[in-house]
Amino acid sequence: MSARHPNGPDSPAGLDRRQFLTATGTGLIAAAVPGAAHLAEAANLSPKADVPAPSPAQGSTGAKKKIPIGVFDPVYADLSLDAMIDTISGLGLEAVEIGTGGYPGSNHCPVDQLLEDPAKAKAWVKKFEDRGIRVATLSCHGNPIHPDDAHAKRDRETFQKTVRLAQMIGVKVIVGFSGCPGGSPTDTQPNWITYRWPEEYDQALQWQWKEKVVPYWKEAAKYARDHGIHRLAFEMHPNFVVYNPRTLLRLREAVGPEIGANCDLSHLFWQGCDAVEVIHFLGKQGMIFHAHMKDTVLYPENVAKYGVLNFVFEKQDLPLASDAFRAVGYGHGAATWKAILQAYMDIDYDGIFSIENEDPILPGPVGVERAAYVLKNVRNEILGT
Repeated sequence: MSARHPNGPDSPAGLDRRQFLTATGTGLIAAAVPGAAHLAEAANLSPKADVPAPSPAQGSTGAKKKIPIGVFDPVYADLSLDAMIDTISGLGLEAVEIGTGGYPGSNHCPVDQLLEDPAKAKAWVKKFEDRGIRVATLSCHGNPIHPDDAHAKRDRETFQKTVRLAQMIGVKVIVGFSGCPGGSPTDTQPNWITYRWPEEYDQALQWQWKEKVVPYWKEAAKYARDHGIHRLAFEMHPNFVVYNPRTLLRLREAVGPEIGANCDLSHLFWQGCDAVEVIHFLGKQGMIFHAHMKDTVLYPENVAKYGVLNFVFEKQDLPLASDAFRAVGYGHGAATWKAILQAYMDIDYDGIFSIENEDPILPGPVGVERAAYVLKNVRNEILGT
């Protein structure tokens, strides 16, 4: 079976766009998990499950705008730069998000070489442009406030190099994590605090923000600003101090307008957020700088028993999972994703839709192809093309 042209019971290839949009994305997983038909059934969220789905029509203006669809490059870590570009072009994708170090690595971007030679940097960008692909963002997800000094230093240096490279090649958005410090000056590992009682946890949380989080990001935002970069897109991610819209707002209020969102809804679905509401809420404040396209499936029968803090990453663990990442359309149906894309159009979002695949069932390139199929179809449906 060709990865470019999948077929079989879990393939959308045989559906036209309108048929696809009437199907639920989660209905596609039944054949993908051996012996786990109950997972496919559970993935279709019902009103009985206390996990809210997005409100498709809420606040929609019906605005229409063709927002580019792209991909985050770590999924192609095994491919050379040229082979990756061939693959992206073959899928009809229009943009790319490139890792420059930290957790994503820098498999396709020799940062030091490009910084040393502007001509080489220009030639690197031209490889994409010649295929009609826009280098939209640079991503250096890391933990620059890690309590281990060596770890923090490495990630801070990666951030600064990424800023300088973005300035050199004309990229306006840098994507990353807020990071997470220890809970005291003597800690050696990060301490993610989400609950403020007993009171020592609240004291530790306030210490983190006052002594580590705000001082570092004020300095980093100034560094970016001094180099012409005014958009730092934070992924609201568990295990980091910015993990939901409220903590993102807290950092923005403390640091300044350079702080905004990489709106990765996969981390917000399981927290009970309404995707459309989040997009409108942050978008009205001009805070959405980037958008990862990744889905999350929730299994109500396991959510009911174990709660939502029971996330799994491996296929063999799915029978006991409350939630897991999936490719776009395999956690929430195409109608929901249509509402999400419409919400981005409502706020006049000027970034890209960057596909990220961490699906435990669909291998990376396959997950990207399936997500691209969903996104292109729902975008076409909105635009009437």
